[in-house]
Amino acid sequence: MKETRVFAATRAGVHLGVMGMVLTGLLLASGCSNGEDTHPGQPVTHRKILFKQMVRTLEPMGLMVRGRRDYDPAQFIVLAGQLKDLSTKPWVYFTPDSNYPPTRAKPDVWDKPADFRAAQQKFINAANALVTAAQSRNMDTIKPSFAAVESSCKACHQQFRGIPH
Repeated sequence: MKETRVFAATRAGVHLGVMGMVLTGLLLASGCSNGEDTHPGQPVTHRKILFKQMVRTLEPMGLMVRGRRDYDPAQFIVLAGQLKDLSTKPWVYFTPDSNYPPTRAKPDVWDKPADFRAAQQKFINAANALVTAAQSRNMDTIKPSFAAVESSCKACHQQFRGIPH
């Protein structure tokens, strides 16, 4: 009887040991998927950084357009110029091999490249038009141009940006 208990305990210990190793492996594997871009060249990371810079550039302009911050024409012109410069930068990082987590891009980015390029161009054109409008220093001229930038962002997000993988 004593041998049976020892055998059962040993068998249970082996079972728990294997389960422990499996759980440890699962925990380690889930830790690898922590949202970091570990691929060569980190294209997802680069485009995310550029999009965040765009947001940081757009936000103060939006506050001015909506009257939540005093309109500073000189600052607005600088910000519009920065947005224009940024408008062409993230697209090179949408390479065929960059559709992996932590991307939020929908497959349409790669399945419909002509549509994606058209959306990019619409945004680039809107950013260029905003620079011209900003140089007028006239908020009535700026507002529709800023709305066009926001509209191009929203349209692109609706078609090409999804939920995280």
